[in-house]
Amino acid sequence: MLARCKRELIVHFPVLMDDGSLEIFTGYRVQHNLTRGPGKGGIRYHPLVNLHEMRALAMWMTWKCAVVDIPFGGAKGGVVCNPKQMSQAELERLTRRYTTEISPFLGPTSDIPAPDVYTNEQTMAWIMDTYSMHSGYTVPAVVTGKPLSIGGSEGRSEATGRGCVVVMQQAAQHLGMEMSTSKAAIQGFGNAGSVAAHYLAQAGAKVLAVSDSQGAVYSDKGLDVAKLRRHKAKTGTVRAFGEGEEIPAKDVLELECDFLVPAALEGQITAANAPRVKAKVIAEAANGPTTPEADAILQKNGVIVLPDILANAGGVVVSYFEWVQSLQKYQWSAAQVDDYLGGFMAKAFHGVYSTAQERKVDLRTAATLVAVSKVTEATRIRGIYP
Repeated sequence: MLARCKRELIVHFPVLMDDGSLEIFTGYRVQHNLTRGPGKGGIRYHPLVNLHEMRALAMWMTWKCAVVDIPFGGAKGGVVCNPKQMSQAELERLTRRYTTEISPFLGPTSDIPAPDVYTNEQTMAWIMDTYSMHSGYTVPAVVTGKPLSIGGSEGRSEATGRGCVVVMQQAAQHLGMEMSTSKAAIQGFGNAGSVAAHYLAQAGAKVLAVSDSQGAVYSDKGLDVAKLRRHKAKTGTVRAFGEGEEIPAKDVLELECDFLVPAALEGQITAANAPRVKAKVIAEAANGPTTPEADAILQKNGVIVLPDILANAGGVVVSYFEWVQSLQKYQWSAAQVDDYLGGFMAKAFHGVYSTAQERKVDLRTAATLVAVSKVTEATRIRGIYP
């Protein structure tokens, strides 16, 4: 049962373009498993979106929600398009029509989308508004990742990076490492990476290097993270920072450090570069940054990997908080969100770590064991209908 997706919807729909032409787009919404609660998962706009990817990512969401013990199942959606070549008006028309096409799947108690690749809080606002127009009343709980003005949550944009650092702090305690004297390197200085850098610096860690798609900057004395974030916001890159030295982006993965945070794309640590990884702990802020072949090499070399379904689950945890707030029509403070997030991530880490110790397996295997066993138990106890 768990090897197959519960529902798969493929839609083909027309969108009126700005030049008056009509284009037909293909979209997907896949629900992997709904045993523990409504489907939860992002919607991405990308030219390479396909059904196989949606299936894999929906299943990934099932395990991620289960490992942090929030009452959601896994889902994923997307539209095959190139958003970089579309105007804001075209993206709005595409979003509203796609929402209409997949609306039989959607609902605050059935399937709750969120932002993903090339979608954002504005996309979620259009989805929420479209669904609400069909319902005849406002339904804020149908999506998460919304703007604050229409029921979004404090702390949502920082959640992935913040949650990752909480897991790193928990790991440090168990491994006898001192966070305040540790050294870190971060690949990817977007939302997750820059926020992780901020909280690492706040915890006293020295951030030696960061990279983005255009280059990398390194300083053995540690970078001024706050200043670097302002530079990135102003220029769009970490290059030409004016402090430290510029190095090839690929070198960030191979620096000698306590913590390596891959926060960019999937498949970055491979069989080719894994033997040269010198970090003691890798915290996967990105989805799938380590290939299975690299995993085996890292394990052999004694590198501890905090797996993505645990390390980057802070985003979906705060999505859960946003959903709860939307259902209750009650806004939490940023301090409440941060406090609850810390508690959820710490509890999830302890569950995974204790499973790893008991079963004598690595943390990725342990996280998968925890997740699959929770979904399996829910399936068993509910039984088969009819």
